[in-house]
Amino acid sequence: ISKRNTYIKNQSTTMEFILVGLINSTELQTLLFWIFTFIYAIALTFNCLLIFTICNCRNLHTPMYFLLINLSLVNIFSISVTTPKLLQALWTQRKIISFYGCITQVYLFIWTLGTELLLLSFMAFDRYTAICHPLQYTLIMRKEACVCIAVGAWLVGMVNSAVHAGLMLKLSFRDSNIINHFFCDVPPLLKLASSDTSINESMAFAADVILGIFNCGLTLMSYFFIMRTIFRIRSTEGKKKAFSTCSSHLIVVSFYFSSVIYTYIRPSSVYSLDKDKLVSLLYTVVTPVLNPIIYFMRNKEVKKALKTFVAKSHLIPAPQA
Repeated sequence: ISKRNTYIKNQSTTMEFILVGLINSTELQTLLFWIFTFIYAIALTFNCLLIFTICNCRNLHTPMYFLLINLSLVNIFSISVTTPKLLQALWTQRKIISFYGCITQVYLFIWTLGTELLLLSFMAFDRYTAICHPLQYTLIMRKEACVCIAVGAWLVGMVNSAVHAGLMLKLSFRDSNIINHFFCDVPPLLKLASSDTSINESMAFAADVILGIFNCGLTLMSYFFIMRTIFRIRSTEGKKKAFSTCSSHLIVVSFYFSSVIYTYIRPSSVYSLDKDKLVSLLYTVVTPVLNPIIYFMRNKEVKKALKTFVAKSHLIPAPQA
């Protein structure tokens, strides 16, 4: 009976977590609420607009833009996992999240994180194939291969997140239920756990190596060969055209990988959760907004398709010939 009462007591102390959030100032929280509401609305609008633009323009029905659709879906999914709860905490000052709600947030967020890393590396490989092996491009990046790549990225991300969430359920949180973050993530939860986290840390390290370092290495290798091929092109116009096809993706990759690697691929002893909260804003809130904006601004084909899509939607008068 004593053991049972202790078990029930331990379980009851972990039924809710308190998210510290970003700041404690009430005035600033109101300001941040409207800022993040605007960012969230912009992210949803631009990513949906990018998806609809690609779907409605036959010229963009290529492997590159098929993967870009999946990236936009991940962006919508990713920002919707963390931002609504953040907005609720900023508006109502209620920073409580249930234990299973926290684990669900971990599962969904790690899913989007792994999937996005895989998609970005495959998009780099797509650009490598298009620039370095243009004659074999249609054979290598055929429709069936692209579908397999996209489905595989989502499935691998799902399995990876299921492992982390499943191991998280086995941890005990008796000492404290205060999470020094604005959403439930693996590093702050591992710091909070009162039980042995060695298995969790080992699996997190394995995932970091496979999904983080491997994908980053694959992306860097792809761009190494891309740059080498571009520099061998004699005409200046040819170099500009080749570089313009991958510049948007290169900007997105640089921004995303740097912030993710800083947060996750470090020894747990050097974590600074206060600093990590600010860095995590980059890949949880800022990146889902920047990705579609960068493609709209830097990609001529997308800009042209957007004008056509908007004109066909009768949102603005069709341009005169």
